[in-house]
Amino acid sequence: MSSEFMMIDGWVNENPPGQVTDSAVTALFKGLKERRERGTTLPQLIDEMDTAGVERAVLCAGYGGRDNLSWMTDAIARYPDRFTGSLVIDPRDGMAAVRQLEEAVNNCGVRMARVLALQTQLPYDHAAYYPIYAKCAELGIPIGVNVGIPGPRVPGRHQHPMGLDEVCYFFPELTVVMSHGGDPWADICVKLMSKWPNLYYMSSAYSPKHLPPQIIDYVNRWGSDRVMWASDYPILDFERCRKEILELDFRDEERRHKFAYDNARKMFFDGDERAASHAREDDQK
Repeated sequence: MSSEFMMIDGWVNENPPGQVTDSAVTALFKGLKERRERGTTLPQLIDEMDTAGVERAVLCAGYGGRDNLSWMTDAIARYPDRFTGSLVIDPRDGMAAVRQLEEAVNNCGVRMARVLALQTQLPYDHAAYYPIYAKCAELGIPIGVNVGIPGPRVPGRHQHPMGLDEVCYFFPELTVVMSHGGDPWADICVKLMSKWPNLYYMSSAYSPKHLPPQIIDYVNRWGSDRVMWASDYPILDFERCRKEILELDFRDEERRHKFAYDNARKMFFDGDERAASHAREDDQK
């Protein structure tokens, strides 16, 4: 693995071969149709990560309604130093969704929940989400929400980030991560982050070179601790992201490092490292 410039990916999906993807989505991402048709085995994923200098990644299960939790838990068990987990939850399932999340956190290596308005067609301040938000706050894990107009041909108005204003007010202990770019509402994403200290931004499914200029400006001014990279693999491949991150117009290398590596490390992996350290200390006693 290259040690010149290390990265942590905040969103990596399973990529079984032969998937059919909306043509509106494949048209947006070079090589996606071929990556979907080819598929990616776990050894191939590790090889691609190593080649691009991706040290660790947050795997995602449940995206697109797929029951693929076993894929994620197997990967975490085989490579605990490389992966942690996230799970897409459907809040319309009520208490069953709350119990599903708690089970996944306690037994499956999940360290983040995700909810998708493109799936629920409910704004993020709708009451259906609140039991999930409360459980995430109780468990001490972040919640990821997709913001911005989605690529798939589904209605996108409920992915407007303003729904998060009330959420951040009502749940000050909850860490909320805006994913998928926020376009065309990047100005609002920045305004909300400036207002709420528990609100973050993830570039998943957004090519680094196409990040809204408001986000780059925010990182360069006062928001360097609040913005992190993710590929949404296989939507974007690691090598392309690496090349584009190195070309981004950040003010200094510290900001580039935070965006590509350190902010994700602190959010998703610091707890695991502390737990492992405590376990080693206990073994030595």
